[in-house]
Amino acid sequence: MMRHILLLLFTLNLAACGGSDLTDLEEFVAQTAAGPRGRIPPLPEFKPYSAFIYSASALRSPFESPVLFDELASRQDNLVEPPDENRRKDALESFSLGELSYRGVLSKGDDSELVALVRTTSGQVVQTKLGDYLGKNNGKIIGISENKIDVIETVPNGSGGWISRPQTLGLHESGGF
Repeated sequence: MMRHILLLLFTLNLAACGGSDLTDLEEFVAQTAAGPRGRIPPLPEFKPYSAFIYSASALRSPFESPVLFDELASRQDNLVEPPDENRRKDALESFSLGELSYRGVLSKGDDSELVALVRTTSGQVVQTKLGDYLGKNNGKIIGISENKIDVIETVPNGSGGWISRPQTLGLHESGGF
């Protein structure tokens, strides 16, 4: 019996929903369909990628301090002998000074010379001593202390001669090597 009552109530509710007026909804749909249609703008045209060819690789790195050639070339007392091109290159001469960092110093005894630890960009740590060469500009180590390495580079002066310029690698302190 309860089932019959529920079925009767459901049927009455369904019949009550069927008699509603839908004319306002039909008018709105007709107005919207008759109105102007939107238009999607076309995609922008992209320029094709053109590769950049770096042609300044033979010039001085912009990250190294510049040499004032006019001032240095005018001074005859700064002219030096050209570097020995037949000399066997050291391991650190394939890196510029900006790619090397001074990491520490070792001493093998009281009167022995200091050995500097220099790290390359590849993570390799190399031991160097006085007289060794480093850097791409024929840099010769002339001094090692606990907080810096003094280097003299031999570079062309732009007039066919060679000049020397001092450089310094400061101690780079950080956690670990």
